[in-house]
Amino acid sequence: MSATRLKQNTLSKRKIYAVDLFCGAGGLTHGLVKSGIDVKLGVDIDPACSYPYISNNQKVKFELKSVEELGAKDIKAGFRKNGINLLAGCAPCQTFSTYNRKADKDDDRWWLLLQFSRLVRESSPDLVTMENVPELIKQDVFNNFVQQLTEEGYFVSYKVVDCSEYGLPQHRKRLVLLASKFGSINLLEPGKFDITTLSVREAIGDLPPLTAGATHEEDSLHQSSSLSKKNLERIRASRPGGTWKDWGEHLVAECHKKGSGKGYRSVYGRMVWDDPAPTMTTQFFGFGNGRFGHPEQDRAISLREGAILQSFPREYKFVPPGEPVSIKTVGRLIGNAVPVKLGEIIGYSLRAHITEWEDDIKNRRK
Repeated sequence: MSATRLKQNTLSKRKIYAVDLFCGAGGLTHGLVKSGIDVKLGVDIDPACSYPYISNNQKVKFELKSVEELGAKDIKAGFRKNGINLLAGCAPCQTFSTYNRKADKDDDRWWLLLQFSRLVRESSPDLVTMENVPELIKQDVFNNFVQQLTEEGYFVSYKVVDCSEYGLPQHRKRLVLLASKFGSINLLEPGKFDITTLSVREAIGDLPPLTAGATHEEDSLHQSSSLSKKNLERIRASRPGGTWKDWGEHLVAECHKKGSGKGYRSVYGRMVWDDPAPTMTTQFFGFGNGRFGHPEQDRAISLREGAILQSFPREYKFVPPGEPVSIKTVGRLIGNAVPVKLGEIIGYSLRAHITEWEDDIKNRRK
């Protein structure tokens, strides 16, 4: 994965210290650290996050705890008295996602953003960042979150970005919010970086070939799900970028023959070598769950390939050595993650903001 660099790398040396809520496997933390931010604490309620978070971010403390149980004292333990402090996080997004057709306000995850807001109010960080699915922008709970930040004295900006424009080999659209007590703040535009747009081929094209259901002997994460006899026929009949409409009638699923299923053309699809991948979901390891078929080999993409398309380093660890890999658990961790590349862009944007703020103070003193 190519490095991300600002075209004019004249950033402030002043440290930003961070706490990462809903930290998951560490995608946001890893990106923030790469940008030069000192993350002190990651918090998540999922025990499966513990190993990948700790083993890949060894200088960061991990706390297995619900945000509902956290208070200002817990958050401030990760802050520094004379430093610039950041509260970051991505509340679970399935409730708001277009993939969730049954979301409603009875889902407890709906209100986790309000817990985030409470912790901002109680711990009063200098900076705040939040990443989530674009659909959240339409919800009252998001509008309330923004309003409360404004009432607490923060300058707030937010926008939906296509991560492929920032060098992620994936068309992943995300809502990114930044807030600061120091002044106006914005996510840096792609043109501020030396970025190379990456395709599926450039990201995973050199990985060893696999057959469906196999695991590479040197990397237990480079494994793919098994395929039924019918799905093996289907993927062999599929072309990159095509749909199930390319198949013979005997291969089309009964649900897709109905009027309600005719619009779901991207399921049972192959990726295209020379384009970015589609959005990685928590089900990316299943051929029938989206356009997750390998462009060339007769299988769904592997866990390692999914992680790389999420911009995790190739050596990123998700399971202790020698332990069995649960494809569903690791797939969930990877699909839920904030892409490392996006975390890095957010980190550089925050550091550039601090530089601008310091320059403004210097100019006022002249």
